[in-house]
Amino acid sequence: MRQVAIYGKGGIGKSTTTQNTVAALAEAGRKVMVVGCDPKADSTRLLLNGLCQKTVLDTLRDEGDDIVLDDILKPGFKGTLCVESGGPEPGVGCAGRGIITSINLLESLGAYTDELDYVFYDVLGDVVCGGFAMPIREGKAKEIYIVASGELMALYAANNISKGIQKYATTGDVRLGGIICNSRMVDNELELMTAFANELGSQLIHFVPRNNIVQRAEINKKTVIDYDPTCDQADHYRQLSMAINKNEKFVIPKPMCQDRLEELMMEFGILG
Repeated sequence: MRQVAIYGKGGIGKSTTTQNTVAALAEAGRKVMVVGCDPKADSTRLLLNGLCQKTVLDTLRDEGDDIVLDDILKPGFKGTLCVESGGPEPGVGCAGRGIITSINLLESLGAYTDELDYVFYDVLGDVVCGGFAMPIREGKAKEIYIVASGELMALYAANNISKGIQKYATTGDVRLGGIICNSRMVDNELELMTAFANELGSQLIHFVPRNNIVQRAEINKKTVIDYDPTCDQADHYRQLSMAINKNEKFVIPKPMCQDRLEELMMEFGILG
């Protein structure tokens, strides 16, 4: 069983990318569990065709500790298994605690079975909080993929996440598997993202082009794989899923200083 965490700047498209990648893996016959690690609890809705899944923390608050696995684990697209950690009541507590509570509960209830090929953790934002770093810090996720684009703040976040991976890699076996570009159609984006990944000592695992069919699929509460399996965008998610499936390049990243990151942006921003 491979445990994969997807990180990236808020709003960069982690949840969309994760769900479409998982759908492609499920379509190819892989057994996958998705653990949503975001208080918004939107990491599984496309796999569940829009079902607003009750989160682990809400279930614990409403029903206490006497719960069974079926209370929090829902079947989704082509047999995927879906969990949402949830978060505290607004303005109270630490959202990162929801991740810790959820993973510990899933383990105690026997969710991590030998039948699983993958567990995907869709994790909120940047690695600046110990709670959100928990899948890395506790050695739950061994493979990390960072979703980014050619925009400065997305790359800043990706570089910062790499610092977190580097920190925890010194005491464990967590590694960076690559950068996923969720394109925003900025100038020279493919070249910039390739150079950025290489600078970290990693790889651009796939360049996902921008396509409005992603939004149309989301409006219809589906992944692109489910909504229009014959379209080019569906093939891109299949290519991404197979690149992850076949990946053998896992590294301790070498994050850049801020000056070098800005130099890289300048270099590719003035091309052409």
